Formats: sequence, C-alpha cells, structure tokens
Amino acid sequence: MSPKHKTRPSKSKSKRKHYRRVATEEAFSIPEQMDAQRELVATTQEYDPDLFLWKIQTDPSGPVYHNLLDLFEQRLRTMDEYDVDMHLLALTSTGVQMMSPEKGTAVAAIGNDRLHDAIQRYPDRFAGLATIAPQDPAGAVKEIERAITKLKLNGVMINSHTNGEYLSERKYWPILEAIAAHKVPLYIHPRAPIPLMAKAFRTDHLEHAIWGYQAETGLHGLRIITSGVLDHFPGLQIVLGHMGEGIPYWLYRLDFMHGRVRIPFDRPKLKLTPSEYFKRNFYITTSGMNWEPTLKFCIEAIGADRIMWAVDYPYQDHPDAVDFLDAARISEKDKQKIYHENAERVFKLKKK
Repeated sequence: MSPKHKTRPSKSKSKRKHYRRVATEEAFSIPEQMDAQRELVATTQEYDPDLFLWKIQTDPSGPVYHNLLDLFEQRLRTMDEYDVDMHLLALTSTGVQMMSPEKGTAVAAIGNDRLHDAIQRYPDRFAGLATIAPQDPAGAVKEIERAITKLKLNGVMINSHTNGEYLSERKYWPILEAIAAHKVPLYIHPRAPIPLMAKAFRTDHLEHAIWGYQAETGLHGLRIITSGVLDHFPGLQIVLGHMGEGIPYWLYRLDFMHGRVRIPFDRPKLKLTPSEYFKRNFYITTSGMNWEPTLKFCIEAIGADRIMWAVDYPYQDHPDAVDFLDAARISEKDKQKIYHENAERVFKLKKK
C-alpha cells in the first residue's frame, strides 16, 4: 500500500437522491492470499468448485483480479460515481479456509493488518470484517481478540464450511464464544457446497452462485439454529447475505416441522422456535438480490430493522444495487434503515 493520503477523493456530482449508502458485503484480496490459492490450484488434481473460481480470481486477465487487489483507485472511483459512502470490506471467499492451519492463520493476520491500514487511510470510506482460520480454532480465537481489540475491526467473516464442517460442531464453539464475547457480528459468507453435497449440483455448474451457494449457506445458518448453539450464546448476532440465503421464505415451515411431535426425530430441544432465533440472532443483507418482491417479503417476514444493503463488489455492480434500492417502493424510513442506519448500529460504524 502506498503512503497515507492527506485527503480523500471528492465525490462526483450526482442527480440521485441523497442517502448515506453503506455497502456491507464487499470483497478485496491481497497478494499473499492470491499466491496461496494459486498453489492450491496448481497442486489439486480433482475438480473443486471453490478452486475453479479461484483459478479465475487469480488470473490477471480475468474479470475480478484487479478490482480485488485495488482498494484505492478504481474502487473509490466507482464508489464515488454511484454515491456509495462506505464499503465494509472482507477478504474474498474462501478467505484462508482452504489453507493449512498454520498458513491460514498467518495469511489471515496479514490480511487483517492490511485491512486496518486501509481503514486508517480512509476511515470515512472503509470499515472491515476480520478474517480467521477456523481450521485452527485456538489461533482463530487469538486472532479475533487481536483484530477486534487492537485493530478495531467491525466483526468477523467466515466463509461458510471449513473442510466440510460447520460452525455448529462443538470444536468451533470457542470461536462463536469469542465473537459473542466481543459483541461483534459474525458474517457467514457463501462458498460452494461441502464435498458430500457437491456432486449433485455439478450438472450445469449449479454448485456456484446460481444455486449451490445459497443452498449450502442456508443449511449452515439452519444448522446453527437447530443445534442449540444460540441457547448457549444468545447474544451472538449472525449476518447472512443474499436476502438470508433463502431462510426467511421457509420460516413458517421450519417452525411447523420442527415443532411436530408425530414423528420422534432426535433433535436438540430448543428454547425458542427457529423463526424466533432468526428474528433475534440474524441479520440479512441485500447482496446480489436486487429484486423488489424479495425485499418487500423480507421486510414483512423479519422487519426492516434486520436488513442491510450491500453490493457484493466486485462480483456484482454498484449501479444495479443502487438503482434497485433507490427505486424500491418501500417507506423512506425503511430505506434509510436498510441503506445505513442498521449497518451503523450492527457494525458500530461512525455516523456522519
């Protein structure tokens, strides 16, 4: 990174209605992450959907390589062009979760330091989510402590499963306990389905963002609900992108079927219904779901206080996300909540 600028880029004039726009699922990368993933791509013989994506991400001639690595030039110009005030940044999926525990912990620390530097350079344009290596639970807990208390990052991102395992499994509970103790949110970002699921999705490449990501991440969110984790950590707040990865649509059926006693399923006993946990412990973002009917449904199902705006840059584009929410036929009060007020509260962002 180059030396700190004394002034931030000025915003371009716009005819859009003024809102403070805080985008809450925005990706970046660092050379160390790129290099580590290139090594995995080069040494893996069998098809892996996440490495298939990484082959594209690490290609300098590809569609996202330069925008992932460039924090201060094209990104800020694009933000200014579309009147986006702030990006909540996180190291792009799959973070460090495909690396060895030692490598993952080391690269996560470098990424968090670079993210801290970027925020220091443009504190009114960037906030950030810490990267950790869940495959090293003890190291992950230490990095959460450092990232939140020393680097002052705004939460933690985990890219769904780690080696085919979910955060609902007991070995990962210390990570959830640490996040809850620091009173910051956990953002669970998608990746391709776990190996046990993946084969069924591969026809027509359905394992990627078209369907597999939400199916896998929605399952992860539901596993956290039904496992009883949230009875142990009732204050834990979890963010899911893409309008909740499908879960809001299923809340009625989840409650109905989970509460049925006609068939004696051996499920953990819960203090609340699945929908009550979702409305208490989960937030959702609009990332990649720029569709008014879904937005209106989610406002009705879980409330505007639980929804935040996002672009999903550089995988999706600013104009689609901005035009979608600007034009949405919802109340101005709800629009302000979704554009910035909820993010300010959840991620403890400085208000303008």
